[in-house]
Amino acid sequence: MKPDEVDDILEAWRVELPDLPREPLEIAKRIARLSGVLDAAAADELQLLGLTRAEYDVLATLRRSGPPFRMRPGTLTSSLLLSSGGTSNVIRRLAEAGYVARHAAEQDGRGALVELTDEGVRIAEKAVRAATGAQAAVLGRIPAAVRGDLVQVLRTSLDAIRGEAPRRSVR
Repeated sequence: MKPDEVDDILEAWRVELPDLPREPLEIAKRIARLSGVLDAAAADELQLLGLTRAEYDVLATLRRSGPPFRMRPGTLTSSLLLSSGGTSNVIRRLAEAGYVARHAAEQDGRGALVELTDEGVRIAEKAVRAATGAQAAVLGRIPAAVRGDLVQVLRTSLDAIRGEAPRRSVR
């Protein structure tokens, strides 16, 4: 394989800090580069739909929760790793666009619930399909066997980092 931008970074560090371990840096840089390429492909599609990544994440989280596509703002905040203020701003923008509605919680009336509107369900599904399609197009350039191996390597790596036993592959 021909050298790429990660190889250039590694070479520069080899010169500057020859004792720096190469493997952790290479793994981190390659994963970050792949993530960046996939995020950029999805972002392009989301921009065409007039959505930010945060708006997409809220819509997708509500949509995958299943009917009635409703959650507490605090649950959204913790699942998306946003600040409560950030979540509130995103919910406000989505409400203004007609994609979500806020309701009082039925149990106690004090809490709030955020629910996808019919238009919110439609745009969420369209956004998920568009973002996933863009990522599939990028990943489609990788041979199928390599993609399968990549899934298993990433799963095993994440399990090991979390301290979990590796999951067995079902093919």
